[in-house]
Amino acid sequence: MAFTLAAPVASELLIKKSRFIGCVEPMRDRPGALLRVAALRVQHPGAAHVCWALLAGGDSAANDDGEPGGTAGRPMLDVLRHQELEGVLATVVRYFGGVKLGAGGLVRAYTDAVAQALLTAQRVPLQRLAALQCQVPYAFEGLLRRELDAAGATLGEVAHGMDVTLAFTLPEPAAQALRARIDDLTQGRAVWPSVVTG
Repeated sequence: MAFTLAAPVASELLIKKSRFIGCVEPMRDRPGALLRVAALRVQHPGAAHVCWALLAGGDSAANDDGEPGGTAGRPMLDVLRHQELEGVLATVVRYFGGVKLGAGGLVRAYTDAVAQALLTAQRVPLQRLAALQCQVPYAFEGLLRRELDAAGATLGEVAHGMDVTLAFTLPEPAAQALRARIDDLTQGRAVWPSVVTG
């Protein structure tokens, strides 16, 4: 089972006069991660490096930001994978203290910065959502809305045409049962144009 974080967590390490500020936080996708990294660069203009690792489905990535290849981003990504995390961004801001750490020292420093932050993290099970659309005659719109509300679904776009089309999301495990209930209540008159999970 994959987990994400309830809230951002941080750590700070001082290794041979270099300061490593680690943070691991929930992150949905790469564009959001790039915005966060850009904000860190503005927040820490004197930092030598802002390295990061992202685990977010198909948007997974790692960046060494000028450190020797494979000594920062990849080790950070490995920590996230080992912790079975998904939908998270790990960043480490490094202020260089004038003493070179060598490849092994850098790997340890970046790994430790992320691991130390995660010691205080509250992990929560990652719930995959099903995104559904349901098209029903107007007479069933109120019933459909009540069923979605009762199931805890999040209502998205509603389109009124020849029929009413409602887009909604809910946890994957509940999707099939809700769909069967709606089919039953509408006596088979519900149409399901698309089903997407993510």
